[in-house]
Formats: sequence, C-alpha cells, structure tokens
Amino acid sequence: MNIAKPAVPPLPPELIEKFRAIVGAKYAVTDAADIEPYVTEERDLFHGRSPLVLRPGSTAEVAAICKLASEHRIALVPQGGNTGLVGGQTPHNGEVVVSLRRLDKIRDIDVESNTMTCEAGVVLQIAQQKAAEVDRLFPLSLGAEGSCTIGGNLSTNAGGTAALAYGVAREMAIGLEVVLADGRVLNALSKLKKDNTGYDLRNLFIGAEGTLGIITAATLKLFPRPRAIETAYVGLKSPAAALKLLSISRNEAAGALTSFELLADIAVDFSIRHGIDIRDPLTSKHPWYVLMELSSSRDDARDTLEAILAKGMEDGIVDDAVIAANLSQRQAFWKLRDEMSAAQKPEGGSIKHDISVPVAAVPAFIESANAAVVKLIPGSRPVPFGHLGDGNIHYNVSQPVGADAADFLARWHDVNAVVFEIVLRMGGSISAEHGIGVLKRDELPDVKDKVAIELMRSIKAMLDPQGIMNPGKVL
Repeated sequence: MNIAKPAVPPLPPELIEKFRAIVGAKYAVTDAADIEPYVTEERDLFHGRSPLVLRPGSTAEVAAICKLASEHRIALVPQGGNTGLVGGQTPHNGEVVVSLRRLDKIRDIDVESNTMTCEAGVVLQIAQQKAAEVDRLFPLSLGAEGSCTIGGNLSTNAGGTAALAYGVAREMAIGLEVVLADGRVLNALSKLKKDNTGYDLRNLFIGAEGTLGIITAATLKLFPRPRAIETAYVGLKSPAAALKLLSISRNEAAGALTSFELLADIAVDFSIRHGIDIRDPLTSKHPWYVLMELSSSRDDARDTLEAILAKGMEDGIVDDAVIAANLSQRQAFWKLRDEMSAAQKPEGGSIKHDISVPVAAVPAFIESANAAVVKLIPGSRPVPFGHLGDGNIHYNVSQPVGADAADFLARWHDVNAVVFEIVLRMGGSISAEHGIGVLKRDELPDVKDKVAIELMRSIKAMLDPQGIMNPGKVL
C-alpha cells in the first residue's frame, strides 16, 4: 500500500555528512540495498523510501539527531523492530529513519522495587528472559516478541495475550526517557509507584507512535514469577458459549486467569494447514475454540482449571477440552495461536481489523460483522480470533477462494466502513492494540471525540511545532 503524500525535499549531501558525524560512518546507512529492510515490512503492505537510516547508539546521539533535524526541518521516522501493522514505522515520503535497535542495554534491574530499566531497542523476548533470570516476570507477550522492541511496544501501547491479567503496555511502564523534537531529553525514569508531582507526561508518549518524541528508555514493572502455569485448549459451539466459560473462569480463578483467547475454526484450520509442525490438539472439530491459561504462585492452578472445565461441561458449555501435560504441549497450543496471522497470507488477500468492543458484546459483534462482510463481498471468509477476555478481536477477512487478491484488497475501506459502523454502534474502538499509523489515520476524525482530536492536534503542535516527528501518522 503506497501512501500518496507530497514528496519530502531531497536531503542535501552536507546534511547527510552532519548526521553521519553524529552516529559514525558505520551507522549511517545510505546504500539502497541496505536501506530496503527499513522501508518495507513483513506483510508487504506498506512500501516506503528513505535517503538515510541512522542507527544511534545512545540517548545523546538521538538527541543530537533531533536537534539537527529540528534546525533544518528534516522529517524523522523512529523505528524499533519494524513489526508494526499500521504503517506507523514506515518512511512513506522520503523521511530519515532513526532505528533504535542499537539502544539495547538493560540499564538496571531492581528486584526489591520490582522494576527493570531498559533501552528502547531491547527486544521484548530479551526483556522477558532478563526478568526470568532474577525470578521475576515481565508479562507483555505477543506473537512478534522475538523481534519487536520495548520502544515500539510502548509507542504503540501493545496489548498481547496477557492483557487480561496484567494490562497493556501503558500499565507496565512506570517511567520514560524521551527525546523531544528539538533535542531536549525528558528524564522521567522514575521507579516510584506513587508520584503526584503534576501532570503525568509519561502517558503522552505511550501510544503516540513516535509523533511527539522518541522513547529511548523505560522503567518497566516486574511481577512475581508464577510457580504454576496451566493451559487448556477447549472446543465449544459459539462465542456466546465462550463468554459463559469466561465468566466461570473469572469466578473460579480470579486474578489467576491470565489469558483467554477465542479462536474461530477457520483460523485454526489455516494455522494447521500452513504452519509447520502444528496439529489440532483435539480429536474432533468444533466451530469455536478457547485457549486459556492460569498462572499462580501456588500449586493449585491445575485443580482450579480442572474445576472450571468440569463446570463448563456440566453446564453444557464445553464440548471437549485438553490440558497441556507438559511445557512442550503448552508451547504447541500457543504456536497454533501465534501462527494465525501468518497463516492467512497463503490464503490470499486479507483485510485486517484490530477492534475492541465491550466483552459482553463480542458474540453479537462477530455475528453482525460476519453477516455484513459476506453481504458486501459474497464468498469472503471472516477469520475472527483474539483476546475475548478484554474484548479485543482481530477481525480479519480473507478473500473468496480463487478471487484476485488485488481486487479484493482494493475494497479495504469498503470493508472497514461496514465493520467500523458495527464497532462504533456497540461502543467499541477501531484500534485496540495496533495503533493508528496511516492505515486508520483518515478514519480517526470520524470516530474520535471532536474535542479529543482538537486537543491531540494542540499537543502535537506544541511538542513538534515543525511537524518533523513521524509526520502523517495518527493525525
């Protein structure tokens, strides 16, 4: 998907040399082949261009880049692991890319305070591992955790599969270090749980997608590491049945319920068909599935999970279920879930939605959206799956079998319109955890409170008066 915007003026060679002097020749990338991985993304949906990729190795270098860019009105696009799904990390119009991957240090782990301070380029999986090494848990978990970075997670306010129990990225960050557009550094890397000294500036930058400043480090919350994790894969008849099982699970497990994923049979079929070493955990097929997980500091998680499933069967909600017998089986359950997005690609064009509605409205949303989408494009295949526990459904639509992918994808905004109308009617959001970027930018003014849009524009104008920070994204 190419974004038609006015071209950014060419970057003069003398400015390239000034930027190069900040990071060093080795970390200023100008070769077109070397730049290519920074201007495309995994889904091949967005294609950008850039004359220069800068790979700073410190906050001071990021600050110097922003200061120079501000002086010469050079547009910058911050980038972490380049795993974003809405085009927010792509230089669509020739901007300079600022890759944060070299800012990869864990600055501090404080077990007593239950905090970890790490730089923006730390890969999420590394953060998880470093927490585990000191017998702590950093619970943010998502499919791209092997390549996405902490800075990107915070800039997009990532959600993931454990948001039900631990919240989204915003709730896991206590403090931030941010470089502003003019090169000033906001140092708010506090470990304090209580700090009422004025406005909470941290939350301005979390979820802002790099449009207000560049996050260079963060102080993150750690949690006690669970002693017992139990995982079940459940077959049932409908999202309504899954909702009833969720209610039972919450009543029985309380805070121990950490994940509750709803999976349509078509999504499971795609994963099994196109994934590697993925099989159906159950012996018979079901219209819907739930992947649920309990985590506990005690040894009662297994008993609790068995009690939940027994009640579900007794009430006619659960048709079949299997509990992971070991770590390998648990990983196999999650691999089936994690491969669902990638498994849609071999099926042709896929129109993606990352929506949320009130949890109780999820069954009605799926029913209404399925009917509306198939009516709009006969033969299209809705592939809903996601985080039922917090109302966040990845409502994807695969093309009709044998259809032309380009023709199908050309209906992207038509499909958006019918899906978003249902979402808004139900009091939901058109972006639950992926962000706005450019993919949903044009729809945002129509779905966001008008005063909220005005305030967002005012904040953007104050912090980035020249409009150099990730221009054209979000607003």
